[in-house]
Amino acid sequence: MVEKNKDKEHEINEEINVNYVNKQNKQIGKVNVVKDPLFNIGDIVKHRIYPFRGVIVDVDPEFSNTEEWYQSIPSEIRPSKEQPYYHLMAENSETFYSAYVSQQNLLHDSENGPVEHPDIEQMFTGMRKGKYLLKNIARN
Repeated sequence: MVEKNKDKEHEINEEINVNYVNKQNKQIGKVNVVKDPLFNIGDIVKHRIYPFRGVIVDVDPEFSNTEEWYQSIPSEIRPSKEQPYYHLMAENSETFYSAYVSQQNLLHDSENGPVEHPDIEQMFTGMRKGKYLLKNIARN
């Protein structure tokens, strides 16, 4: 029985190597995709490729959006579906919005201070040690 648990643990922590290539088929980056969640609700993150950041408000263990949305991502940077995806209250230099981002495309970003998204107070009570604190309210 112990051996089966060890095997299952190894399976869960499996990594997938993903190479990003540009339109000329030149490698522009390599990312190891980890199937276990690396981030939590309240973590401040930034996108690995695009210039935006945000706070995590929900986690999907694997891709859970439409196929149309997935196919709209340029193929040279399209992430694996077999990894956690995060819902963010996001911001860039121009606006605030919601984003859905694969784990492989996120990096921690708490050193750059709080996120200014106007809806943060609806879900969080404040910050401690660079992380937003979830409000204690009944959830479905």
